[in-house]
Amino acid sequence: MNKSKHSHKEKNTFIVKLDNCQRDTWQGEIVWADENRSERFRSALELIKLMDEAMNKDKAAALTKESSAV
Repeated sequence: MNKSKHSHKEKNTFIVKLDNCQRDTWQGEIVWADENRSERFRSALELIKLMDEAMNKDKAAALTKESSAV
């Protein structure tokens, strides 16, 4: 069965706790609501990278699961 790459709609829920804003960017903590995981970030860019890595990890896991089902 051939599925398009857009058929995977993985969802992640993040809780972002902002501690302060220094040097014109955010610092705080990101919490994965569906997992027992949290991580500190020192900039808005670092926050986005953490979220992007989580989404890519879930996408890769879904593709691996789909491949082994075939």
